[in-house]
Formats: sequence, C-alpha cells, structure tokens
Amino acid sequence: MTENLANQQTFKNYLFFWAGQLFSILGSSITQFVIIWWITITTGSILILSIASFIYILPMTIVIPIAGVLTDKWNRKKIIMAVDSFQALVTFIVILLFNFEMANPVLIIAINGLLGLFQGFHIPTVNAIIPTMVPKDRLSRMNGVSFLFSSFLQTIGPIIAAMLLTFIPIKIILWVDPITFLIAVIPLLFISIPSIKTEIKPDKKNSFIEDFKVGFRTLKLIPVVLMMLLVSMFVNFLWRPFGILMPYFVRFDHSGTASELAFVLTFMNGGMLIGALIASFKKQWKHGISIYFGGEFILMVAYAIVAISPHGFFLQMGIGAAIFGIMVPILNTIYLTIMQIKVPADKMGRISSIDFAVSMAISPIGAIISGPLAELFGIANLFLYCAILGMVITIIFWWIAHRRLLNNDKKEELEKVDMSIDKSSIDL
Repeated sequence: MTENLANQQTFKNYLFFWAGQLFSILGSSITQFVIIWWITITTGSILILSIASFIYILPMTIVIPIAGVLTDKWNRKKIIMAVDSFQALVTFIVILLFNFEMANPVLIIAINGLLGLFQGFHIPTVNAIIPTMVPKDRLSRMNGVSFLFSSFLQTIGPIIAAMLLTFIPIKIILWVDPITFLIAVIPLLFISIPSIKTEIKPDKKNSFIEDFKVGFRTLKLIPVVLMMLLVSMFVNFLWRPFGILMPYFVRFDHSGTASELAFVLTFMNGGMLIGALIASFKKQWKHGISIYFGGEFILMVAYAIVAISPHGFFLQMGIGAAIFGIMVPILNTIYLTIMQIKVPADKMGRISSIDFAVSMAISPIGAIISGPLAELFGIANLFLYCAILGMVITIIFWWIAHRRLLNNDKKEELEKVDMSIDKSSIDL
C-alpha cells in the first residue's frame, strides 16, 4: 500500500514536470519559427538554410550518445536544470543582438548550433526520466497524451508567431522563450526525480566505451525494433529537405508569406494533434509492426503530395503535411512504449541516446546536401525523388522485418518481446 502511494506521488511529480516542459515547447515553437523565417527572408538562399540546419543538427547528433551514458550516471534533475539554463542564456544573447541591431545570419546560425548542442543533452535525459516516474501500465497512454499536448502547442506556435510578426518586432517576440523557460523550471525546484542505482563491478573497469557497448548489446536483444530504427534513420534523412527548405519553398517557389508557411505547418501539427488523440484513446494495436512500416510508407506518399502541389496551392501542401502529422504520433507511441518497457531503467539513457543517434546518424549529411541538390534539381523535384526513394526503402525493410518475424531461429526472442509488449496493451 505504501509503495503504491509512493508510485502515485512520483507520477504526480512527473505530470507537474511535464506541464512545465509543455510551456517550454510552446516558447521554442514560436521563437524557432520567427528565427527561421528571418533567416529565409534576410538571405533568400537555399544554401544558407541548408548550412543553418546542418550546424544545428551536427552537434546534437554527436553529443546525444555521450549524453545518454552520462544521463545514466549523473543526477538527471541537475542535467535538465543546467541545460535549460544554458539554452535560456543563449536565447538572451540572441535577444541582445537583435536589440542592438548586431544580428546577422552567420552569427545567429552559429549561436543556433549551441542550442543544438544543449538539445543533445536534454532529449535523452527527459526520455530516461519517463519510465522511472510513469507506471508501466500507463506508459502507452502517457506517450499518446504527451504527443497530443505537444502537437497542440506546436500547432498554435506557428500561428501565434505569424500573428506576432505582423504587429511586433522580432526583438520583442524572442522574449517568449526565456519567459517560458522560467515557467518550465518552476516544477524542477519542487519535485524530486528518482535516481538510478547502477551496479558497480570491482573486477571490471567501467569505462565510457563499455557503457556505450552495453547499450548496443541491449538494443540487439530486440531485432525487429532495430529494423524500425534503421527505417527511421532513412526516413529522417529523406525528410530532411522538407524540414530545411519548406520556408524557401513557400516564400520563393510559391510566392507565399509567413502566414502561408504558418498555414502549412498548422495543417501538419494539426495532423499530429489528431494522431496523438488516436494514440491516446487507442488501447490495443493489432499488427503493430505492420502498422509501423505501413505508416512509414504513408509518410512518403504525403511527401509526394507536397512535392507535386501546383503553384500557390497551399491547401494541397497542407493536406500532405497533415497526413504526415497524423502518422507520426501513432508510430512513435507504438515504438516508444515497446522500448520503454523492454529496456531496464538503468540503461534507458544509453538506449535513448542510441535511438536518437541511429535515427539521426545521416541527418547532418542530409542537411548539408539539401541545398546543393535543391539547386541542381529544384526543390519540388528533390521532394518527389526523396518520396519515391523512401517508398522503395520502406518496402525493402518491411519485407526484411517480416522475414525475421517468420524466422524460426528468432522465434524465442520474438516471443519474449511480445510478452513485454502485452504488458503495455499493445498486441503485435
């Protein structure tokens, strides 16, 4: 009885912490939209947008595996407070640059790289906290609800940003981020985050490399999830041009404004809201692996819909973006719940970091080559080629995963995975 009450209090503490993080998501959504739009209209360059994304993604990709190991060793509450404080400080520096009219694209892009570095610590730490504070029987529902609220905030973020840009200077709008940071840090001052006791073996030297290898060995115990990771890696790579070049695509290829860009992004995030609602209320997913790979294929179809949009037809772009948005929370909820239940709590930081590192491994390459490829083929053609290639890759990995499911040599491992998934009400 006492243990149950303790678990309930820990879960309430997580909800308090999570509520603060939602404010931070809203603030970041508004400021990132404003900064990217400013870079787009200031430079009018595809290559600059490509470089900006590369500089943000590269440090994040490099630091995430390191952060995952440290997250399993250090105080997670202190890590989040330190990282969020540094992010707020960097944003404050950006505000000063705009206020003193010293902002230029090169400087802002370089500073944005620091934000990517801090996010590399923030992401695996927050993901490692979830299974230590949320009961196992609530993980699937909590993942869905989390996507629901974050999608809602990311939906209204661009809308708010576009409205503010019409009436308020950028130097004022940027204050939203530090204000929401202050709100997000309040829960951290009042709650405790469970620490993880790691087993120390005196007869074996514990090194960073060994810790990282443990993460990989743990991940290999779930071979089908590893296949999901590989698909995720290629999908992230092929979707990279969309994330980087969409502002330019709207502004220069389709003669749009910040409002039209916000319109398309609102459709995408609105789709995420719908997908998150479905993930929140759905208790059981039959044929989960087929849903995952089929969903990845649908993402590429949505990509093609955006690519072939007639000039100025932002509604078609929005529909394609909305289809993408609907699928993302559903696929991530299925995958995250499997990972969170299967992986031991003391290894969650390492697995979370490997998850992001593998998924994002070739994203920096995608970022840096998006600009030159867009110059060579045109943005619309690049989007379409990426969509077609993504469909082919997804089908290939889907077939391989299906073969592994039918492989008798893997039968015992898959049965163990199914048993773990049943605990979270997901039926593969």
